[in-house]
Amino acid sequence: MTVPLDPFDDLAAFRSVAAERLGAFGHETVPDGPRLRRAGVVLCAVEHGGVPSVILIKRAYRGRNAGQWGLPGGRLEDGETPEEAALREMREEIGLDAGPRDILGRLDDFPATSGFAITPIVVVLDDPGPLVPCPDEVHSVHHTSLRKLAADDTPAWVPQPDGGRLLQMRLGPGWRVHAPTGALLWQFREVVLLGRHARVADFVQPDWTRE
Repeated sequence: MTVPLDPFDDLAAFRSVAAERLGAFGHETVPDGPRLRRAGVVLCAVEHGGVPSVILIKRAYRGRNAGQWGLPGGRLEDGETPEEAALREMREEIGLDAGPRDILGRLDDFPATSGFAITPIVVVLDDPGPLVPCPDEVHSVHHTSLRKLAADDTPAWVPQPDGGRLLQMRLGPGWRVHAPTGALLWQFREVVLLGRHARVADFVQPDWTRE
């Protein structure tokens, strides 16, 4: 009897599970508004260190979101879809090429306090090629394994003075990822990795994300 491969250990098995779960997930879209700006980002799964992992970046210490953790991506140009913008930005920021066939689906738009509606798309690349970070936009590139994202102790909820709770995705020593990026990772974890229904639009965002 053939033993099914574990999606946390095998990229092809992850692709199959992720495609099924994203196909069954009804994503929510932030409606257009007079001041709304749109961006697309990529949750890109690749094999790293022998296991499926997601790529994150630390942004360059200049300009918008200086030094913050993020996902490859950026704002839409005229006439672009969120998917087109996300793939273009990933190519420009870290040198990875992906096409429409590499997209498994998308998660909810996240209404960032900066005024952007961020659309996350999920991509799997079997042979991504070398990373080529753009120094003007990317300080460093990092990988977090799917198993680490799914671990019980990765999400932490920090009480706030107003009674709310601030999410921290604790991915390593000194590695604390907050919303918006933390919220996108958390929904990816819940929906794609754990097969649970989850929404994130109301997640608390730190004050410094308003810039």
